[in-house]
Amino acid sequence: MYFLLLLLWMIFNGRVTLEVFLFGVVICGWLYWFISKHMGYNYKDEIRFAKKTPLYLKYAVTLLWEIVKANIDVIKIILNPKLEIEPAIVRFRTDLESEAAQVMLANSITLTPGTYTVGLEDGNYVVQALDKNKFGEGLDDSVFVKQLRRLEGRK
Repeated sequence: MYFLLLLLWMIFNGRVTLEVFLFGVVICGWLYWFISKHMGYNYKDEIRFAKKTPLYLKYAVTLLWEIVKANIDVIKIILNPKLEIEPAIVRFRTDLESEAAQVMLANSITLTPGTYTVGLEDGNYVVQALDKNKFGEGLDDSVFVKQLRRLEGRK
């Protein structure tokens, strides 16, 4: 966080001189101390997040890949009007513990074409699926859920 503050100081200042840099070191040091002491910031949280960065990147790549696959499936449905689809409301529950992971799953489902999260309460999801067989099955143990478990520290 300190180095991010210092980088922002240098960018917003607009010029790089020794005087500006040294003044930034002092100001950012004081600001870092103030945030740590009075706002409940803990550098250990930053270290934990940094250790999980590869998992977050993997999740982002997986999300993009699932969006591409779902787009292709939706395009097939649109271009083949004779194809039988069965829209459905799907209800399922996950064992994700943190509220952040539950919300990430709900948002990932909504971002993926063909599905839309209608409701989320205490790990119980209500999802509208364009086609029950193609989009509505396996949501409770999807690749998103598996990766979010790893982000929570579980296997």
